[in-house]
Amino acid sequence: MATLEDKLLGEKLEYYCSSSEGEDNDHDGDDEKDAGRKGAAGGLTINTDPDAAPAGGFRQQGSTNTGPKGVVKDWQRFKQLEAERRDETERQRLALAKKLSMTTATTAEDEERKRQEELDDELSELMSEDFLQQYQKQRMAEMLRQTGHNQQFGKVQQLSTHGEFLACVEQENKHTTIIIHIYEKSLAACSTLNKCLESLASDYPSIKFAKICSSVAGMSRDFRTKGLPALLVYKAQAVVGNFVRLTDDLSDDFFASDVESFLIEHGIIVDRALYS
Repeated sequence: MATLEDKLLGEKLEYYCSSSEGEDNDHDGDDEKDAGRKGAAGGLTINTDPDAAPAGGFRQQGSTNTGPKGVVKDWQRFKQLEAERRDETERQRLALAKKLSMTTATTAEDEERKRQEELDDELSELMSEDFLQQYQKQRMAEMLRQTGHNQQFGKVQQLSTHGEFLACVEQENKHTTIIIHIYEKSLAACSTLNKCLESLASDYPSIKFAKICSSVAGMSRDFRTKGLPALLVYKAQAVVGNFVRLTDDLSDDFFASDVESFLIEHGIIVDRALYS
């Protein structure tokens, strides 16, 4: 009759681990005999197929490496997986850092581009024709105030003597432009120019306009015949313009606008549109 130990060994045969391959071989014949004997005695059959289910109705799960070598291999595999997991975590961290860095750089570039666009818009506005004209008017008005051009005249002053002529030039502010018309009553062009200067005097009140007869100014007969109408321009007691026989430039038929353009062209007056 089979002992309890025989029954246990027969049921757990798959879990039994031999310490020596030689012993396993030596006992192969005995096992077969024991198996036959146990089968005959107790009706118990030992299934030596490792793939078959054990007699107790369950199979071994997990690693079959139960020896020292198997433990070492399992430990090496565990460390390998752990290293791979660390490498993957590091790669993910670096990828995230790179993504964040790229996002930050992109944001900075967007801000710089927006700032540059704003500067370009401001520059375009500053360089616009309307702004430049407005700035020129303001600057001209400021310069006129600083140089005493806020003084108002508005009319053509009649100079009746040579002394008045000298006082008109010498006693005026050094920043004031003085335009004196030397005329002769008998010349139609002189009469026309006097009317034009009256109109300009009201349009340019900061400029001092005056007129004097050629005989009072001491002009020669030859000059009165060939040089009139004439304009003398003074500033700080110095002659800055000397224009004789203006009909050569204006023709015999001219208007105040023609005289104005002539004076602007020669730098005597500044276009009132710039500071009006």
